[in-house]
Amino acid sequence: MPVIELVDLKREFRQAKRFDGPFGAVRTLLTGEYTTRTALDDISFAIEPGESVAYLGPNGAGKSTTIKILTGILVPTSGSVRVLGNEPHTHRQENARQIGVVFGQRSQLWWDLPLIDSFDLHQRIYKIAPERFRANLAFCEEVLRMEQFLHTPVRQLSLGQRMRGELAMALLHEPDVLFLDEPTIGLDVLAKDRIREFLKLVNRERGTTIMLTTHDLRDIEELCERIIVVNLGKLVYDGRIAALRERLGSERTIVIEFSDDPGTVEIPHATLVEDRGVRKTFTFNRAEVPALDLVAALPRNLAIADISFEEPSIEEVIRRLYRSMETDGPDKEEIDTWTRGQVVTQ
Repeated sequence: MPVIELVDLKREFRQAKRFDGPFGAVRTLLTGEYTTRTALDDISFAIEPGESVAYLGPNGAGKSTTIKILTGILVPTSGSVRVLGNEPHTHRQENARQIGVVFGQRSQLWWDLPLIDSFDLHQRIYKIAPERFRANLAFCEEVLRMEQFLHTPVRQLSLGQRMRGELAMALLHEPDVLFLDEPTIGLDVLAKDRIREFLKLVNRERGTTIMLTTHDLRDIEELCERIIVVNLGKLVYDGRIAALRERLGSERTIVIEFSDDPGTVEIPHATLVEDRGVRKTFTFNRAEVPALDLVAALPRNLAIADISFEEPSIEEVIRRLYRSMETDGPDKEEIDTWTRGQVVTQ
């Protein structure tokens, strides 16, 4: 049974139509005209227990709106939403007891209190048994290395330390589902690595289902095998990263290192993209020409020291997907700049 299930989910926002001029405010108030905008348009997908899924899309695609509906903050306009069998907005307390949430740009910690005091308060709010609380705190403290700043006021913590505290707070009551909205935003490399390792451990050893929104593609490579992509409120891709690579990553790179600079080198069905003298880089479409045929086509008189092939990175694959969405998307005048959704009614 899926832990998260969305069927034909739709969320619309209404904005009052505003008029300019000296009496614009009065006219706005009296006419009652409004514009309806669709932030999510018939979104359907299911996430199974223990999955770690990346939920992606350009800014304004509808990612945060989806997370807010799944956590019970927003009410859907239509469609069906289930998290662990419950409708989030009608069972908010029960839903909150079974999920953990981390928003990268919002904090659930008490700013002026030591970090440990926020944890103690969380224990009382969620009515966590003392033994269970101590065990979970010890686990988070050890893996996230929080012992040095547990008694430091939150306002004095670095961003990386605070985010480790946010993660621990979200997991102290052992939620079945963890929602992460940009959890590594603004962090340095070491802090990101530490958080990624912790999330992988929680997913692998505790079976916690993770739904992650991020613009850091290293998060996806490290944590997820499946990605769901939305654009302007519509679902545009749901599948494995490997399948997306196969679909959009047919272009490969061949790097050839020569003993001496051979000058200009041309290879049939390949395009030179970088020339550093003794090291030349070409791209080719593996659907058009096999890699071995490309190597066989190299001139025999070249003194080749090494040949290597490179697959497109996940960053390049996602970039190509976003470019295709821009090409196939609606005209710019159809896109609302207030909600960045699509205008459907005026």
